[in-house]
Amino acid sequence: MSAPAQPDISLDRRFAEEFPELSIPWSAEVATAPRLIVLNRPLADHLGLDPADLESPDGVRLLIGNRVPRGAAPVAQGYSGHQFGSYSPRLGDGRALLLGELTDAGGQLCDIHLKGSGRTPFARGGADGRAALGPMLREYVISEAMHALGIPTSRSLAVLATGDVVRREKPLPGAVLTRVASSHLRVGSFQYASAIGGSELVRRLADHAIARHAPVAADAENPHLALFTAAVSAQAQLVAQWMLVGFVHGVMNTDNMAISGETIDYGPCAFVDAYDPAAVFSSIDQSGRYAYRNQPPIAEWNLARFAETLLPLFNDDDEQAIALAQEALGAFRREYSAAWFLGMKTKLGLSQDLDDEVCTPVVDDVMTLLQEQSLDYTSFFRALNHAARGDVRPVRQKARDLGALDAWLDGWRGLNPNAEQMDRVNPVYIPRNHLVEEALEAATDGDLAPFHQLLEAVTDPYHERERFVRYASEAPASFGPYRTFCGT
Repeated sequence: MSAPAQPDISLDRRFAEEFPELSIPWSAEVATAPRLIVLNRPLADHLGLDPADLESPDGVRLLIGNRVPRGAAPVAQGYSGHQFGSYSPRLGDGRALLLGELTDAGGQLCDIHLKGSGRTPFARGGADGRAALGPMLREYVISEAMHALGIPTSRSLAVLATGDVVRREKPLPGAVLTRVASSHLRVGSFQYASAIGGSELVRRLADHAIARHAPVAADAENPHLALFTAAVSAQAQLVAQWMLVGFVHGVMNTDNMAISGETIDYGPCAFVDAYDPAAVFSSIDQSGRYAYRNQPPIAEWNLARFAETLLPLFNDDDEQAIALAQEALGAFRREYSAAWFLGMKTKLGLSQDLDDEVCTPVVDDVMTLLQEQSLDYTSFFRALNHAARGDVRPVRQKARDLGALDAWLDGWRGLNPNAEQMDRVNPVYIPRNHLVEEALEAATDGDLAPFHQLLEAVTDPYHERERFVRYASEAPASFGPYRTFCGT
């Protein structure tokens, strides 16, 4: 009897071949006992991959990086980064590998990437290059929830146990995440290219980025300025979407900002519960640099660092180049504000035809209401869906000052909010912090049922289901202040 055929997957090695200066050929550590924990079957189908093949022993070896697909040339990518404002000239994939590129069902090129695959030459200090199961499952569930919310994001194809023990504060089961992104080109990628190769290497990388992410820029009068303008727009739209769902990335270093406008590198991320503009969850963000309210200005700051690398491509004259960069960057605040305000009108069910001067007091006052009464951000807006249909009891049950809430409700309802519109944008379910921790703790102990239940809830976030009542509930008081960790 003949042996079963191995999964036939072919990857491109475009980045590896075009940019040997920005990558190091490398192999994933051999896992002791690789085992599939979760596979994203719909994403596999979209990528043109057979889920059954991926679930086979050879498929598992492929997903964990121990069997290199045809055409692939795994590399650790190099990049620099401003980490909490301080510049680090050489960071790179210390525990990650780009396996290669694949064209998906929509004809789009995307990266197949490993996280937790072992120490590389970019690893720093005593880092072992490995990952624990909990943080990899965190990225899986939150990235897939973000996708379901319609927010641009890298996606998770699989999490696999390695069979090895990862030593952190205590021994933990090791794991690898196989993820997919339109690319892993970061602001830090351009900073690294500028540092080691100057403007000519930056030009090559920028041309690569134009072909991959902004093909219309190729026909612009100033293609590299058009690339930057596209990145400014993409980030303005992305961060507005983060803010509208209460998402806090937690570590917005320049090496964690993808120029594609996708959310990448889910580490100490979280969602706001009781509304607090100053919310910080990351244990390493002692100053609150990446607090919820600081995300728009930090994105703008990161884009300024991106512009610095591109200045020689904008114009030969330094002053002209700076002026062009400043003008393009100036669009960020306008576009972010417009996107956020439009999104907030939609969350409140207000017609887009309503004049902004009429809507502004209602929007401003609801944000004040949320903050002053420490209302749960997600459940408050979902309760408004019922109020728009005439049932104010769910939202009134949340208020601490009924007089202030009722006064606001009267003004808002006078603008004839559209409940069906609100149903489409105000989620019932998000990856609530206490539920994420509960699921990850259980999974680490070998019980994946809570993880799969949470995943089922948050990947269909707008459809209210009776059996998922607890997934729409606020955190119990006993959960206390929440802190997240980067998982390295």
